[in-house]
Amino acid sequence: MSRIGKLPVVIPAGVTVEMKDNNVLSVKGPKGTLEKQFAPEIKIEQKDGEIVVTRPNDNKKEKSLHGLTRALIHNMVDGVTNGFEKKLEINGVGYRAAKQGKTLTLTLGYSHPVTMEDPEGVETVLDGTNTIFVRGIDKEAVGQYAAEIRSKRGPEPYKGKGIKYADEIIRRKVGKTGKK
Repeated sequence: MSRIGKLPVVIPAGVTVEMKDNNVLSVKGPKGTLEKQFAPEIKIEQKDGEIVVTRPNDNKKEKSLHGLTRALIHNMVDGVTNGFEKKLEINGVGYRAAKQGKTLTLTLGYSHPVTMEDPEGVETVLDGTNTIFVRGIDKEAVGQYAAEIRSKRGPEPYKGKGIKYADEIIRRKVGKTGKK
């Protein structure tokens, strides 16, 4: 049995969960509504304030989907109650970010500024000019948009310039040594 898949997902107060046709689960909470379709092989049931995920047999496919489905449902419930956040830091001389409406403008040492539009359901907030918070209720969308921002100028190993996650540790390399 899957250690994660067999754990029930507790539904907190203020969150409503609704099962629809074709294994579509709709979760509504104080921060918004999320809807996702799951594999038809996995059985999702709502029992006394909890969501229980079960699988019909021990085939490899069902085993792998069991824990995944439970984790996705837990992330949906967590997202509509608390939301998710990724913190990005910009390091480097002249590297900065600016926000105007839903447009994020990054100055990253290129000959032109890089502009990005916030996707649906994801919001970016600036703290100064060197810290970006990516917030939303969908964990996958928040992580994807944060990764796209980071990919515009990833951190380099010599001086650490670029965009990095706040909890990311950059392995530094020693630069050139002069002739003696």
